[in-house]
Amino acid sequence: MELGRLDTPMVRDWRAKLLGNGVSESMAAKAYRLLRAVLMTAVKEDEILTRNPCRIPGADQEKPAERPVLTLAQVFKLADIVPPRYRALVLVTTFGCLRWGEVAALQRQDVDTAAGTIRVRQAYTEQRGVGLVLGPPKSRASRRTLSLPPAVVEVVRDHLAAEVDDNPDAFVFTTESGRPIWRGNLNKLIAWKASVARIGQPDLHFHDLRHTGNTLAARTGASTRDLMARMGHDSPQAALIYQHATAEADRAIALALHEAVRADRKKAKKCGSRSGKTKNRVDKKPGGEGCGDGSKQIDQKDRGAKTRKLKSYVEQQ
Repeated sequence: MELGRLDTPMVRDWRAKLLGNGVSESMAAKAYRLLRAVLMTAVKEDEILTRNPCRIPGADQEKPAERPVLTLAQVFKLADIVPPRYRALVLVTTFGCLRWGEVAALQRQDVDTAAGTIRVRQAYTEQRGVGLVLGPPKSRASRRTLSLPPAVVEVVRDHLAAEVDDNPDAFVFTTESGRPIWRGNLNKLIAWKASVARIGQPDLHFHDLRHTGNTLAARTGASTRDLMARMGHDSPQAALIYQHATAEADRAIALALHEAVRADRKKAKKCGSRSGKTKNRVDKKPGGEGCGDGSKQIDQKDRGAKTRKLKSYVEQQ
């Protein structure tokens, strides 16, 4: 087909076929954005098209499935379940908000247990036909120094003493033979699938540890700029997503509290109308909350005893 004959219905059919063949919405959105960029060149520079046919609302937006976020208890339980050699790996990845390639490339010289920090200055990438390649991090913002919670620093200190050579160039996390860890070997090394199933998260991916760390960091109320620095992002978009998520959770809490207040006021109003009709009425339900003076009568003896005890204590002073 000639490029000049391409129109919006054709693009819509192409996208529908992608989704119909099992391509995820995220991948379809990436493909759509690439096509739109190519066609924009055809419009602005080559003038093959008079306008860009990529005009499908929302087609460029990724809507990935919500990934699980671990609780603090689950993070430490997972760290305790995996073999001791990889306990620090779980905690550093989570609380350092690190990508796989970043944590795998950490060397002893990048860890300062006295200051409680780790330095990200390089990262591993897996390249087809080549293998693991050590190079610079994902972006300039990815070069960063991160502080770890003291509880995690203690684990890292023990790990360095037990598992890492004194050479500054020694990698912090390796296999037992000292080789770098491939992401594909993770399940074999630490029984990942079985481990995450034991904490009630059978679909957890290793990258979800970073996702958990980002979420926990956002919940502290950190600013967008501080979150960007910790996560290693040039753009505030990702940080804003985590801040929005925590803001949504906070609003949900506020709404739940609002409903509780409404229920309590409704109950008080109902009790007030009852007491107006029947004074000094006692709720006959055992252990009930009561509307009138029933609770007072039930606790009368106990309160009298407390009053006498307090009076006796005051007289002794």
